Amino acid sequence: MNLRSFLFVPGDRPERMEKALGLGADALILDLEDSVAPAAKAEARRHVAAFLAAHPEAKLWVRVNPLDGEENEKDLDAILAGRPDGIVLPKAEGGASVDALVRRLTERGNATAQVMAIATETPAAIFGLGSYAGAKRLAALTWGAEDLPAAIGAATSREADGRFTPPYEIARSLTLFGAAAAGVAPIETVYPDFRDLDGLAAYAARARRDGFTGMMAIHPAQVPVINAAFTPGEAEIAHAEAVVAAFEANPGAGALSLDGKMIDRPHLIQARRILAARGN
Repeated sequence: MNLRSFLFVPGDRPERMEKALGLGADALILDLEDSVAPAAKAEARRHVAAFLAAHPEAKLWVRVNPLDGEENEKDLDAILAGRPDGIVLPKAEGGASVDALVRRLTERGNATAQVMAIATETPAAIFGLGSYAGAKRLAALTWGAEDLPAAIGAATSREADGRFTPPYEIARSLTLFGAAAAGVAPIETVYPDFRDLDGLAAYAARARRDGFTGMMAIHPAQVPVINAAFTPGEAEIAHAEAVVAAFEANPGAGALSLDGKMIDRPHLIQARRILAARGN
């Protein structure tokens, strides 16, 4: 999966869905979970189903309600006829959660929707972050820093300056490694202060530096900042092309010199990732 930005849109706000299509996000996440009040969920399902049917060409994912609640199967019954590109699964607790969701998709005749699991929202989920390898249809892992502190009784997940406290840095890191171990895309969590675009730019740059390949957005203004952060620059692409060319010219080499510096196979792997990302 090569998607930089996922923009959340509440499922009960169809007018926002239409506007969101033209805002430059690589994909939309039509939300049936946290942004929709319990009394509005049935109406939200209708709106999401109608929007999916009306826009088969768009990259549309749906965040459904958790597996263990009565709303999840209602969500799937309502939306799968619209053939969403993917399902965002909240409160996942390992590869078994993904497989359980996929069984429900298959039972309803859906064989195509991919899955992005939100993998850190319960205490048990932290211990399942190494279990996603082999989960069917899994395309990405992401994490959240809001549900987990509430679940364990923490006052906050952030320091006064906005940095994550150590327990949530661990959750973020384990999500990154869990995604890499499973061979799927690691997607950074949202940046909640949607007015602070400079802070978002720094946060997104850190995410890409650390190995995340995309990020979720909660406001349209965040989309261009995220897209820019996860798009390789010209100098970066030129260097990656030079690394690839050097190894192609010396296919038996384990290490080479380029611009006065040693490069080896890990540099080649990273260069190929950079060149793949330029296609956005």
